[in-house]
Amino acid sequence: MTTFSVPGAELDVELSDEGGHPVVQLHGLTSSRYRDRLLDLDLGRGLSGTRLLRYDARGHGRSTGRAVPEDFRWTTLADDLLRLLDHWFPGERVHGVGPSMGTGTLLHAAVRDPERFSSLTLLVPPTAWSTRVGKADDYRRAADVVEQVGMAAFVEAGRTVARPPATVGVPETVPDVVEHLLPSLLRGAALSDLPAPELVARIDVPVTVLAWSEDPAHPVSTAEALVGLLPHARLEVAAAPSDVARWPGILMDDVSRH
Repeated sequence: MTTFSVPGAELDVELSDEGGHPVVQLHGLTSSRYRDRLLDLDLGRGLSGTRLLRYDARGHGRSTGRAVPEDFRWTTLADDLLRLLDHWFPGERVHGVGPSMGTGTLLHAAVRDPERFSSLTLLVPPTAWSTRVGKADDYRRAADVVEQVGMAAFVEAGRTVARPPATVGVPETVPDVVEHLLPSLLRGAALSDLPAPELVARIDVPVTVLAWSEDPAHPVSTAEALVGLLPHARLEVAAAPSDVARWPGILMDDVSRH
């Protein structure tokens, strides 16, 4: 296990070094490298001939964190990401890939340091801008539930939500987060949004946006808005598990192309 220190946390990091282009892979809220493999969101599993950096975001998986909501803002997670890249890939342009919170983190990092990234593969972008307000309220209510009756009730409530058709057959999982940090993670997500549209429009690198249908937490409308803003972007929408099964190959193509 390799750890990397950032303000307020120790990040658990792994590097698969096969030479070639540097790639960094992120994960979503309450997930981790391990959980994303179970969710079929570990697109890097089929990636060869690259230097692939994976890590657990602060407070997730094997990484530590503090019970401070501001620590889990996407802007703070972008700070962590840029520190990691400065350490492992100094002076290099990197391909970034990640779902949901990972997409938010990558976009904030790309806005802040546009020369750092060669291209991006953004998976299931979350609610943003006009749709973020209602979702932020959901996160705050969920944080209250965890504090009042525990994480098990939060997990059980999640099981009642209809799953997107593209995720049928994926095993049920639980948050890869210690219970006492979960309310702060949720409140940090409530404090977060994608960068302002005019800033997103300045990200002048090739971008592939991979979305799936019928998921209010990750609406296709966000993916479509991003593709409309980004100068060099394309969109693919998954309607079935077979579509998601193609995503590792799309990442491979993105990395080799750019």
